[in-house]
Amino acid sequence: MDILFFLIDFIIHIDKYISIVLQFFGVWTYIIMFLVVFGETGLVVTPILPGDSLLFALGTFAAKGDLDIVVLLVTLSIAAVLGDAVDYSAGKYIGPKVFRYEDSRFFKKEYLERTHNFYEKHGGKTIIIARFMPIIRTFAPFVAGIGRMGYLRFLSYNIFGGVFWIVSFLLLGYKFGTLPFVQKNFFMIAVVIVFISILPAIIGYIQQKMRG
Repeated sequence: MDILFFLIDFIIHIDKYISIVLQFFGVWTYIIMFLVVFGETGLVVTPILPGDSLLFALGTFAAKGDLDIVVLLVTLSIAAVLGDAVDYSAGKYIGPKVFRYEDSRFFKKEYLERTHNFYEKHGGKTIIIARFMPIIRTFAPFVAGIGRMGYLRFLSYNIFGGVFWIVSFLLLGYKFGTLPFVQKNFFMIAVVIVFISILPAIIGYIQQKMRG
């Protein structure tokens, strides 16, 4: 529960947390952000790490001159692509066993089953679509590995989806993050970004319940 409260606070005050990281770690901030993005996309046990709102905030800091937008675009795109590649490999080699696991503090079987259903419906496009859907984006490459999707096919979806996701939110933050309205209402902007990101999953869940 403490982890959940921390993550909620992190998302709400993400700009303050990034300021603290910059203050204490300087250029190492790029490595830290690389690890966060890699962890959210590449580790099945960390699907609730911040993604979209973090990228938007980083773009804002780049617009203010605190970070280099080109370095962010390159390093975080690599992190996103590598993360999905690791996730795919994990799904390919250990995935079938995971469906037998019960819920734990870091793993929710429901998330995996929801993503599996999403993948069955949308196929390979799931790798791209899921980039913009928290939690599902963490499990999508894992499920693709379980489904034995050809690696070259997966890689094409992975590169396109990963780069498109990173570029979209970083440049949104870079373009609009320094506007006075956004600066004054950063909390609400972060909440809206998170809500829009999870809206497709909410709609899908409701539709599934109505059919069931």
